[in-house]
Parts: sequence; structure tokens; C-alpha cells
Amino acid sequence: QVQLVESGGGLVQPGGSLRLSCAASGIIFSIYTMGWYRQAPGKQRELVAVITSGSNTNYADSVKGRFTISRDNAKNSVYLEMNSLKPEDTAVYYCTAEFARKYNYWGQGTQVTVSS
Repeated sequence: QVQLVESGGGLVQPGGSLRLSCAASGIIFSIYTMGWYRQAPGKQRELVAVITSGSNTNYADSVKGRFTISRDNAKNSVYLEMNSLKPEDTAVYYCTAEFARKYNYWGQGTQVTVSS
């Protein structure tokens, strides 16, 4: 049974930082492309960042220079370091795992709220 469990969300002031974590189980973690998506109220879900099995990364333009995705294959975990947070970063953040465009899994999500 595949599980992706996110943690680290919460309430933070504008300009602040948060680190999201996602622990995976039930998959051969090292071969999967891992990603973070988000969905704000009333908006479509959007890609935030991805990291391939070879640790190549890609980011949405809106978060480049502020967010960093990383992975630790020994811990079956992926992380999203978020700095200089803005109110428009408020969303539910989802961890994803994808392999060969066939196997695709999602976590339950963690809420990030940026507000003063």
C-alpha cells in the first residue's frame, strides 16, 4: 500500500519560512519523480516543484528563487523549503510520486496559510 504523508504546514507571517516534508512508503522511492503541487481556494491545482530520480529540479515561475525542493532517498522523503512566503502562497500543498507516466500517487495535503 502506497502512502505519502505530508507534514510541516501551518500559519506563517508574510516573509516567513516553512519546511514541508513528505514521507513515502510502499514504493521504490529512489526511482520516482517526486513533486509538490498546491491548490488555493477557488483555483486549480498547480505544480510547485518537482525533483527527478536523478535530482534534477524544476519550479513554477512564481516560486523560483524562494522555494527549494530536495530529496533524501535514505529516508524515503522529499522536502520543500519555502522562504519569503507571500499571502498568495496560501494553499493546500500536496506531495506526489510519479514513475514512468503510469504510476502516480498523491498525499492528503497539508495546509499552508500566509497571513499577518
